[in-house]
Amino acid sequence: MKSRPLILIAGGTDPEGPEFKDPSLTLSGRYTEAVLLHGGLPFILAPVPSARAIAESVRRCDAVVLSGGDDLQTSLYAAGLTPEIAAKAGRPDRERDLAESLLIQEVFHQRKPLLAICRGHQMLNVVFGGTLIVDLPSQRPAGLNHRRFDIPDEPGHEIALASGSLIRKLLRRPTAAVNTTHHQAVDRLAPLFRPTATSGDGIIEAFELAPEHAAALPWLLSVQFHPERLCLRQPEFGRIFSGLTRAARADARRRR
Repeated sequence: MKSRPLILIAGGTDPEGPEFKDPSLTLSGRYTEAVLLHGGLPFILAPVPSARAIAESVRRCDAVVLSGGDDLQTSLYAAGLTPEIAAKAGRPDRERDLAESLLIQEVFHQRKPLLAICRGHQMLNVVFGGTLIVDLPSQRPAGLNHRRFDIPDEPGHEIALASGSLIRKLLRRPTAAVNTTHHQAVDRLAPLFRPTATSGDGIIEAFELAPEHAAALPWLLSVQFHPERLCLRQPEFGRIFSGLTRAARADARRRR
């Protein structure tokens, strides 16, 4: 029996958790469920900004998932915001921002397969010099409604998938219907990446390594939507996690 590759999932924080109201680690069970269902063994990483602990965690795992969560602090990706726009950003978690910045740098240093989801998608872009739209309803008022929290497990709009992209190969179709529960989005994409899926209003819904940077990681997919919430009802989205697991197993064999 093949051993499952160890998939590290970056968790979030709750300032007042259920035990004595202590600050706590938080992560939707959908992530661990999706990883387990598609051949991986999940390992949850608390957002503790210790470079040594993060480096050791990445060294021990076979692949990494950056999960969703609250907004990033605007100082990381936007300058000169009006007070009205700045006020649209959610509560910042500076410790998590720092921890995930260190984690992303370590993943690229050690060259491990990486899947980024929602907040993780945005964080990955920001770490490499990209920017974000702070608030879609305010800054893109003519666009689609991307804040469909009423249907987090159901499609909210369609996306077009780029020919030859990893996401198109995984989903095996030129378009897909995805859930949408965000008010921020990638604005300027970092030069390391290329967009591989867009919504009808032009929002980057997925990106991958640009061809000239393809050797930076053995496998990378970054998505704005939540495949972990879609994969039980729509098995094609499970191929994203199966693809990560296969890449993790192949990379682990190569290292041995």
